Amino acid sequence: MAQQQEKWDVLKILNWTKGYLAEKGVENPRLEAEWLLCEALSLDRVGLYLNFDKPLSDAELAVYKAMVVRRAKREPLQYILGTQEFMGLEFQVTPAVLIPRHDTEVLVSEAIRRAAGVKTLLDIGTGSGCVAIVLAKELPEAEVATVDISPEAIEVARGNAERNAASVHFFQGSLFEPFAGRRFDMIVSNPPYIRKDELDTLQPEVRGFEPMSALDGGADGLDFYRAIVAGAPEHLNPGGRLLFEVGAGQAPDVLALLQQGGFAAETFTAADPAGIERVVGGRLNG
Repeated sequence: MAQQQEKWDVLKILNWTKGYLAEKGVENPRLEAEWLLCEALSLDRVGLYLNFDKPLSDAELAVYKAMVVRRAKREPLQYILGTQEFMGLEFQVTPAVLIPRHDTEVLVSEAIRRAAGVKTLLDIGTGSGCVAIVLAKELPEAEVATVDISPEAIEVARGNAERNAASVHFFQGSLFEPFAGRRFDMIVSNPPYIRKDELDTLQPEVRGFEPMSALDGGADGLDFYRAIVAGAPEHLNPGGRLLFEVGAGQAPDVLALLQQGGFAAETFTAADPAGIERVVGGRLNG
């Protein structure tokens, strides 16, 4: 990036990085350069703007350069910085977990909207724990359990629950495996839903770094919806609700699975801010 004797101040290094990241195909290269430099210098963005003429020390330059090299290889910014905000809370993220998306806030909001009388709740496929943790904090009267097949994901999620002072019960296993004989008032899930033949078309940040097990939804993207709809009636109390996040264009198919699988009561869909039907849900018949 620079010879050791060359001096780089904040503005100069930002301008250079913007061009470099843009060449590598990174969207919003100036903004990402700022976030990386904030991390390297332990400043917020206001502090960065007030220090445009501040020269970087050799140590600061080395830390920053290492992060820029990682981002140029299209490693997600969130993995480099180590955190992602979700519904006002901060979550640690590592390559063991999917990075929380703001689309998923629709799932959480719809669950909260329908949570009257919910005393027990299960989140399937916790990843970073973002869904379960926000629900636990927003629904303090409910006992929240969550499950993931990945022990590494469970470890990250436990840390996030501690970080955010949330009471969540964590289980490691596949779908309903740890819950024989247990029933809940509500089940929510953001399962893997990318079609197998679409995995190679995802952004380099996603296909190259995020856990494939959290993305691959099988041939038509619906494998996990089928499995959860099939198993949910045995694990819901009478009148219990099942809510899913879905991929673009999947809402009609998942709605049909719910209606055919015993969840024809009070079915609904909810759109994200882009107008995409992002959440599908229903209530157990009877």
